[in-house]
Amino acid sequence: MKIDGNVASKALLEIDKNIDKLVKQIELLSYVNPINIEEEKARFFSSKYLTDPVFKYPTINFDKFKLHRQLFTQSLESIEDEEIRNLYEDIIYAYSGLIQCIETIGNGKKFYYNCLHCFGTPTENDVENAKFILHFEDDNREVTSFQPKYSAKDAEVFFRTFSEAYDFDYRIDYSDKISAIAMVLNNIKTLVLNTNHTYSDNEIAVLTNHEIGVHMVTTMNGLLHPLKIFSHGFPNNEETQEGLAVFSEYMSNNLTITRLKELAYRVIAVDTLAKGYPFSRTFRLLHNQYDLDRETAFYITLRAHRGGGFTKDYLYLTGLKKVYDYYQSGKDLSLLLTGKVSLEYANEIQSLIEKGYAVPSKHITDSYTENKNTNKKVDFILRSLK
Repeated sequence: MKIDGNVASKALLEIDKNIDKLVKQIELLSYVNPINIEEEKARFFSSKYLTDPVFKYPTINFDKFKLHRQLFTQSLESIEDEEIRNLYEDIIYAYSGLIQCIETIGNGKKFYYNCLHCFGTPTENDVENAKFILHFEDDNREVTSFQPKYSAKDAEVFFRTFSEAYDFDYRIDYSDKISAIAMVLNNIKTLVLNTNHTYSDNEIAVLTNHEIGVHMVTTMNGLLHPLKIFSHGFPNNEETQEGLAVFSEYMSNNLTITRLKELAYRVIAVDTLAKGYPFSRTFRLLHNQYDLDRETAFYITLRAHRGGGFTKDYLYLTGLKKVYDYYQSGKDLSLLLTGKVSLEYANEIQSLIEKGYAVPSKHITDSYTENKNTNKKVDFILRSLK
């Protein structure tokens, strides 16, 4: 269906284009990763885990107040379609919240409270789900698949080979200043690999399905619509996007108990923020009480405490459960691959496609075509989560 060329449609496309220009400057992950992780890790370990790290962050290169003002001066009243107008109101409030997050990075409680507004915090149910997962023993898989083997440069070859199944191109960059071992930067169509990490076969299998199979797929699909919101992101899209990405690990038979426990530890770490734990106390909880090795405990703690308290990490588990239930109910996953979209806006996405403002997904996550999971214990856990 073609877009109606009336004044209201032109107004919507103009507003959408304006917002797109503004939010291209807001890539939260570009700002929230400390630039001195390795130095502070060494200092923290030498202090016997007592002295909290003091992280430094990249300089913000945009005028925060001006960006807020430009967002809120969009003439949404010129969008006649009420459903679409409400969606764009939600979008403007969501992006204003992200700007507030970015402008308070490194500012302790202020950043944490802004994150609560954007991402929320684990409920009692979420924490119970995490503890339920932690009761299970790690997988008895071939230990060799978990052994570190590949440098970031070696890993690039695997990502390139995996990507041959998809009809798109993207850049691969390297960084020693990210807390994840790999991540997709949506606004510049780039996969970033962590040069401080040595990758195992299992991590390569997980990351190719997670980062390329979902995050890069939704990046590329998001660029194909008349409306740019599919590319820069719907409100609360992080939970759905991470849920889809971990679900791709599950469908490709790469979701292990070990990986589920990693997601559970993230929930536990984020929950400590609400309890007022400093970095060192969260670390000691994971390292001493839960017996995580110190490297793993450090990076899980770092992910939660960066910026002053980054709550997003609990959403991987909640998102996985929601996407798993969505799939089990027989609903169409391709609708959620149309871009950086949220499950809660599924009806609006369908409506936008029908009105000609969006198109069905061109690129489909390879693992979604057939459920290859053979791990009955993983299935039991996902069914049992509340």
